[in-house]
Amino acid sequence: MERLIEGYRNFRTSTWPERRAVFERLATHGQQPRALVIACADSRVDPAMIFDAGPGELFVVRNVASLVPPCEPDDTCHGTSAALEFAVRGLQVPDIIVMGHAMCGGVHALLHGTPNPSWHFLGNWIDVARDVRTRVLASSSADAGQRAAEHECVKLSLANLLTYPWVREAVRDARMRLHGTWFDIRSGILERLEADGSFTPA
Repeated sequence: MERLIEGYRNFRTSTWPERRAVFERLATHGQQPRALVIACADSRVDPAMIFDAGPGELFVVRNVASLVPPCEPDDTCHGTSAALEFAVRGLQVPDIIVMGHAMCGGVHALLHGTPNPSWHFLGNWIDVARDVRTRVLASSSADAGQRAAEHECVKLSLANLLTYPWVREAVRDARMRLHGTWFDIRSGILERLEADGSFTPA
C-alpha cells in the first residue's frame, strides 16, 4: 500500500498540475468517452496504456477473461451488463472494443478448471464461455488451444453484445461499431479481428 500512496503523491506533484485543466473540463462538462473497452482484469493488460488514452477518453469495464454475458434481465446483480447499459444508453459511445489477451488466466481456467474447486464465483462466471471450451478442446492441440480459446472468447463476447436490444439497434442504425482485439503481453502487439474471422496485427 505504501508504494501506491507514493505513486499517488507523484501523481499530485507531477501529473496533476499538467492534467488539471483536463480534469476540470471533465468535471464541468462530464465525460464523452471515445469508446467502451471491455477488457480483462489481468493486471498486465491496461487498455489506457495500450491505446495511449488520457482521462475521459475510454470507458473501461474489466472482468475475468473480458467476457460479455448474454442479455438476461432479472433481479440478480449484473456488473458487466450494468456498465454496458450505462455506456451505450447513457453515454452513447460510438464504439465498443472487446479486448482479449495472451496468457489469460480466466481462459486457462475455462479450459482446465478453476485453481480451487471450493471457489464460488469463478467457475460460474467463465461458464458463460462453455461453448468455446467445447469447440476448442475438440479441434485444437494443447499448445494451440489457449490462444484459440482467447480468440474465440472475443468472438463470443461480440456475439453476446448483440443480444442486448439497445446495442443491436445502435449497430443496425450505424450509430455504433463493434470491434474485437487481442493483445499479446509478450510482444506488445495488438491484433484486430477481421471480417473473415482472423486476427491480424493492427
